[in-house]
Amino acid sequence: MARSQLYPEIEPYESGMLPMGGPHQIYWEQSGNPKGAPVVFLHGGPGAGASAVHRRFFDPAHYRIVILDQRGAGRSKPLGELTDNTTPHLIADIERLRQHLGIDRWLVFGGSWGSTLAIAYAEAHPDRVQGLILRGIFLCRRSEIDWFLYGMRVLAPEAWRAFSGFLPEAEREDLLRNYHRRLVDPDPAVHMPAARAWSVYEGTCCTLLPSQETVTAFGQDVLALGLARMEAHYFLNDIFLPENSLLDNIDRLRKIPAVIIQGRYDLVCPIITADELARAWPEAEYVIVPDAGHSAMEPGIRAALVQAMERFKAQA
Repeated sequence: MARSQLYPEIEPYESGMLPMGGPHQIYWEQSGNPKGAPVVFLHGGPGAGASAVHRRFFDPAHYRIVILDQRGAGRSKPLGELTDNTTPHLIADIERLRQHLGIDRWLVFGGSWGSTLAIAYAEAHPDRVQGLILRGIFLCRRSEIDWFLYGMRVLAPEAWRAFSGFLPEAEREDLLRNYHRRLVDPDPAVHMPAARAWSVYEGTCCTLLPSQETVTAFGQDVLALGLARMEAHYFLNDIFLPENSLLDNIDRLRKIPAVIIQGRYDLVCPIITADELARAWPEAEYVIVPDAGHSAMEPGIRAALVQAMERFKAQA
């Protein structure tokens, strides 16, 4: 019977901080089998950071598991730093880490914003990508950003009222700019309440069934500040890529084995985006989880991700 549960907890066998020029240092770690098949985990957000549970999607006897926190996120320093923080910078960071670790080619695993970044990286460096495992598809187009800011109120009106109601009524016509203004304010008394309101809104909408554990995690200072400030920064700048560039360049990925995993009831990144990606890229395997929302920790999505990694293991 195919494995569908997360692997046991493990600790990294190596970790470090990689200077990236300017103010940025990137946290990275390796766990699992030092001589195994390399896989890099790309966290969501942008700005959410990675955590110990993310090591557990991968068989540690088979995989060399590489995890990094992207610029301004998690354990990377400085937290929430926006200078030189763009999608092309993040792509260059991934490539520099690959070279630093002496890896020729690797599997790339990413969900939500991590799927965005995985696709962008693979389109820039297709010869370095052995396969793609993508979850909760987000292509960061204007329509998807507008959905996050305004559309989710259709299905989560209470959460949206709390999110929009954080701002004075006169500022609610432009949630993005008015949140951004607060999130980039250097005073923690200004930026932290805004960060928590933004992040808790997202956390509340991440799971099919209510999850206080998820909401609490999204309310923690490091996750909230990295996530909210970085998302507002990237959304305001259309992720520093031309509109629809990820779909426009999909031909670069056709020879790369890939699986797309999508929750049917994903509120944060609705299934229409995954459907468009799958139709533009029929070579990719497309798995719809019928009883799941957005989070990688939804039981059905978690199982589908582990099963995908087991299938890639068999192909190695």
